[in-house]
Amino acid sequence: MAQAPHATSELRLEVTATAEETLVRCIGKMTFTSCGPLQAELRRLLGDTKRVVLDLAEMNYLDSFGLGVLVGAHLSAKRQQRQLKLINIRPQALQLVQVTRLTYLLD
Repeated sequence: MAQAPHATSELRLEVTATAEETLVRCIGKMTFTSCGPLQAELRRLLGDTKRVVLDLAEMNYLDSFGLGVLVGAHLSAKRQQRQLKLINIRPQALQLVQVTRLTYLLD
């Protein structure tokens, strides 16, 4: 099991890989200024891994740009016949997902 932290001032990523899936813990704020490393990491992981799980338990803020990153990653995963799953989504982010009718991201 490998773990590699990636960080910006607002968002920190902790990546743990197993044989079955890769778990990415998102810690902090997922915003316009912090999503670049997440986008790059998801592109890399979706090319290498059948199932990527984003654990959002410690993500304390999501803006519309961050939501767009999640939608883009979901579409990319589907195109590559990969699976992207969001778990432990907090109330603020859940409300944004529901209001924008993007609940398919939670499947």
